[in-house]
Amino acid sequence: MPHKPSPPSAPSDPSAEKPMRLAKRMADAGVCSRRKAEEKILQGLVKVNGKLVETPAFTVVSTDSVVVEGKLLESQRPATRMWIFHKPTGCLTTHSDPQGRATIFDILPRDLPRVITIGRLDYNSEGLLLLTNNGEVARYCSLPQTGWKRKYRVRAFGAIPHKFKEKVASGVTIDGIRYGAIGIEIDSTKEESPNHIPNPRARQNFWFTVTLTEGKNREIRNVFEHFGLAVNRLIRTAYGPFNLDELPRGKVQEVPPKFIRNYLP
Repeated sequence: MPHKPSPPSAPSDPSAEKPMRLAKRMADAGVCSRRKAEEKILQGLVKVNGKLVETPAFTVVSTDSVVVEGKLLESQRPATRMWIFHKPTGCLTTHSDPQGRATIFDILPRDLPRVITIGRLDYNSEGLLLLTNNGEVARYCSLPQTGWKRKYRVRAFGAIPHKFKEKVASGVTIDGIRYGAIGIEIDSTKEESPNHIPNPRARQNFWFTVTLTEGKNREIRNVFEHFGLAVNRLIRTAYGPFNLDELPRGKVQEVPPKFIRNYLP
């Protein structure tokens, strides 16, 4: 795998430097994702060289002074770091909630730097959640074009419909929303005896291994519900090359730099 190149030093002649979008500069500095950066610009929270910026189309060079919400943006991008977090149920993947519910940032260690989540897990879902200090890395890992598969252990109650696996293998449209291909394996029922053979027509709890690439909001729950299966537990176990393994619930583990270099462009 190719190693990620070191960021180039700022050119001595700013006029020879190719300008970059302000939102990209903010994302590179680990402030937030590029989409969130554009929102902050439109909200009037960003100044360049002392002047308020009104459009996300604004470009900057390395010598420009960028201030976001009153804080000066560092001109040099910090080294890319990533963490694996075992998200428990009962918390949101967001910084704050109008209803006052707990968020992952109430659980994460206080000594962790400012991080961006790569994708989301909803309130009642658990398992692997990737964190990074680099907005562009977060965007790359989240894009369907990157081709990284997400793997889940899913428990659902109901009777498995005829040819369930085949019906979702090429994608399905529900209420006008197109969900991409989903790989499903039936693992077991609630009964875990070695000789037990699950009866797919009986209404009971089944365990599944589910693999998908795109990962729309509540995709697994919506697809299962469409086929008469109620998801009552959902655990993400892998995201691309990253695996949850035996990381305890609520704990964080930093990804080694060598691993990051091997799997990111």
